Amino acid sequence: MAQDDFYKNLSPSKDFAALTRSGAFTPLPRDWMVGCCDIVNSSELIAKGRYKTVNTIGASAIAAMINAMRGTSFPYIFGGDGASFAVPPEFADTARDVLSRLRSWASAEFDIDLRAALLPVSWIRAEGLDVTVARYAVSDAADYAMFSGGGLTWAEQQMKAGGFQVAPAELPDPPDLTGLSCRWNTIPARNGMILSVVVQPVPGAPSGSFERITSEVLAVAEQLQRSGHPVPAEGPDFSFPPPGIDLEARIFRGQGSVIWKKLQVFLISAFAAFALSRKKPLAGFDASHYRHMLAANADYRKFDDGLKLTLDCPEDVRAALADILERAAAARLVRYGLHQQDEALVTCIVPSVMRDDHVHFVDGAAGGYTQAALQMSAGMTSAVA
Repeated sequence: MAQDDFYKNLSPSKDFAALTRSGAFTPLPRDWMVGCCDIVNSSELIAKGRYKTVNTIGASAIAAMINAMRGTSFPYIFGGDGASFAVPPEFADTARDVLSRLRSWASAEFDIDLRAALLPVSWIRAEGLDVTVARYAVSDAADYAMFSGGGLTWAEQQMKAGGFQVAPAELPDPPDLTGLSCRWNTIPARNGMILSVVVQPVPGAPSGSFERITSEVLAVAEQLQRSGHPVPAEGPDFSFPPPGIDLEARIFRGQGSVIWKKLQVFLISAFAAFALSRKKPLAGFDASHYRHMLAANADYRKFDDGLKLTLDCPEDVRAALADILERAAAARLVRYGLHQQDEALVTCIVPSVMRDDHVHFVDGAAGGYTQAALQMSAGMTSAVA
């Protein structure tokens, strides 16, 4: 098969729990390229209340790559303050150009230092690790890549140490971020808290131990209403003017000042607010259906060299999860982090509101995955309010 058909031809699974089983993932072709990026000192931005900006810049790499790939399917995953992806070798220059321009754009627009790296899968395998991938269908219209094998984590560690760096572009055109948006309100917890969960296997742990532990964690989550999905089935609330209007003006592709772009976003948002307030379709756009699909397509759970969850849950479920994971950590089978907050947020990539294939990245609204991962790295395993 053609290299760029590899990911497209993987069969999506509708059973998330099945992804805990051995054999659920397929190795990437050895000459594919892995790209990743993340924000330097994102915890400082979070402490200043800029996590919506952090999430938007994290998702920008995915939006820019989707637009640059022009319809070619490729695996990607959102990590809160960054993202990772893989592409066939013929798109290596495309990926490098996108990452280079993103670094310059993040610096110029937000005064934020975005790291980026690009390297071949073969170099990761030379380290005794792998990058394997699966497709999880969240609905009939959308699916997300899941990653395993330890290779992405290693690549990100190398990036943070300065390896495989993609340099910022000089005098670049802004990246094409068409479809990236951040207009929805944050989503309050309905059952007690929004809990961000990050779990990774410890290298050298007995075979099958991680699968057993993640199965236990998912069994607890399955007892929750809608498996702990933090986005209401009817979708999140939308207010006007939207809370992210200044942020969206800075990602809006077009000429002119930020003030002019903000006016354009304001007018677009006004029309969206009017359409969303109606009880019947407007010019072919069914707002109720769109919001339902937003919830259906949201990525509140994923495998990213480990398990990541964003759950709407009560305290007793947090305690049950912490008990499972603390015992596993004491046995040196996993590393984990838990971070609790009052709200979740969504960052969206919407190629067209008239189609159902829009994707929505879910995270906790007060640090989420970034804070949980920091706890894991520091060996702090108790949940933090």
